[in-house]
Amino acid sequence: MARPSPTRSFQTGTSSEELTRPAASFKELPADATFEEEEIPEYDSKDFYPVRLGELFNSRYQVIAKQGFGTSSTVWLCRDLRQVCILAKDHSVVTPQSENEVATSRHLKEVCADHEGHKYVRTVQDDFVVTGPHGQHRCLIYKPLGMTYTQFRNLHPHRLLDQALVQQIIQLIFMGLDYLHKGDVVHTDISPNNILMGVEDSDMSVFSVVEQTELEQPAPRKTLRDHTIYLSRPTPLTKGPPVLCDLGCSRIGKKHTGEVMPDFYRAPEVILGMEWDSKVDIWSMGVMANLPFQIWDLFEGGRLFYALKDRMLNDEQHLAEMVSLLGPPPKEFLQRSEKCRQYCDSEGNWIAKTEIPEQSFEMREYRLQGKDKELLVAFVRSVLRWLPEERPTAEDLIWDEWLMQPYLEKPGL
Repeated sequence: MARPSPTRSFQTGTSSEELTRPAASFKELPADATFEEEEIPEYDSKDFYPVRLGELFNSRYQVIAKQGFGTSSTVWLCRDLRQVCILAKDHSVVTPQSENEVATSRHLKEVCADHEGHKYVRTVQDDFVVTGPHGQHRCLIYKPLGMTYTQFRNLHPHRLLDQALVQQIIQLIFMGLDYLHKGDVVHTDISPNNILMGVEDSDMSVFSVVEQTELEQPAPRKTLRDHTIYLSRPTPLTKGPPVLCDLGCSRIGKKHTGEVMPDFYRAPEVILGMEWDSKVDIWSMGVMANLPFQIWDLFEGGRLFYALKDRMLNDEQHLAEMVSLLGPPPKEFLQRSEKCRQYCDSEGNWIAKTEIPEQSFEMREYRLQGKDKELLVAFVRSVLRWLPEERPTAEDLIWDEWLMQPYLEKPGL
């Protein structure tokens, strides 16, 4: 059923005057069905501030469209009425993750704001707390970004990207990681949904189109007594460089302990309860499952480590697969954790029940041939090392021969 949308004022163009648009109709979604964030397990509407389209926050940011949602937050496109620009606003419950995102952003701006890699990491531009019917909520303001590289990859035939584009993307993300690591920040959560397409100045018009579309064709919504569930607008395709997002799980400092990293991306030192550092991010860059530009996902269509037994994440299976590709862990590594004794003897021989798979990097890589394959395998072997100190730094990897290949093979170079 179409219902008229309440008349609201959106700031448009460069004028400081608010323009009132005629009321438009929107589709009313059925109240007994679930949509968007409601479909997330353990969803509780009390955890979300009840944002309304057109609402003004902090006397400055006016909501113009919903962009997406996650397990603990919703993302909204906003117009900054002071600077007449469009920004993204992330609403979440005040959690350690949202507080950590703010603290890490401030830390980076203080210690290494001039680093070239800052362009490839999303940091908080502004933040404030609003009070809703059920408590306080943290609002984080960011520059707007485009779709994830997973979404971008899925637009291509066979869901694979060109090798030269893959190399460029990885190289720029390493520049972003160098920025983080030079500031003593470990990301710890590099994952498919945390790499987004950047936005150039020439791309900004796509967000104005979103704004205009929302005015003329309001998003469908489900209206409840104390809040409204809006359908998100499709994320626009932009042309900017990749941007590493979500610093909510980041750590500041050089050495750390404890569980971090999602499932299949975990470095061996994390699995085995050892002390870890920024080299866990380097490991992630070699094994990110289903990441749109991860080497194996792009070239082979699957993740490097499966790490599952009976459909459950299993450390023994995960480590067995690592042994199959990396060889047995060195004695120096084994001496760093008592847990290693469950899987290897003092000489590094595998003693656990799970069989070591018959595979190698060369066997797993089947799309490339000749020098292309040789350089890719060499790159991965340099990154996936048992001993963290033997893995290259992000700065080293920017200049890796495989990543530099598109430039070195250009005519005249």
